Amino acid sequence: SSVTCPLDYNTKLTSHDGDLLPYPSTYRRLIGKLNFLTKTRPDIAFSVQHLSKFLQAPRKPHIKGALHVLRYLKGESSLRILLNHSPTFDLLPYCDAEWASYPHSRKSISGFVVFLGDTLIA
Repeated sequence: SSVTCPLDYNTKLTSHDGDLLPYPSTYRRLIGKLNFLTKTRPDIAFSVQHLSKFLQAPRKPHIKGALHVLRYLKGESSLRILLNHSPTFDLLPYCDAEWASYPHSRKSISGFVVFLGDTLIA
């Protein structure tokens, strides 16, 4: 069945819940392919990044999350980057950051966007 968001927001993935996968290389290859796909499907970038945190010791809930992303992709196949017919092909990157914005961990948040002409590409 198709799903409407790339990762189930009711599921909290951790590194210690669930059984270890018997063949972790299958999970690693799938996440690698999904990571490559984020170049043209930025809507799955956060989900794939989150799932890639568990590459060292993937567990059954992690593969279930990756399969959820695949079901999302199957149902939302019309979403992708479309290049506009722009008279220019200027590459315009923008970024922003908040240093140590999380009070407990002192971690920073950063983000970026890249336009090719009028088209958002990253």
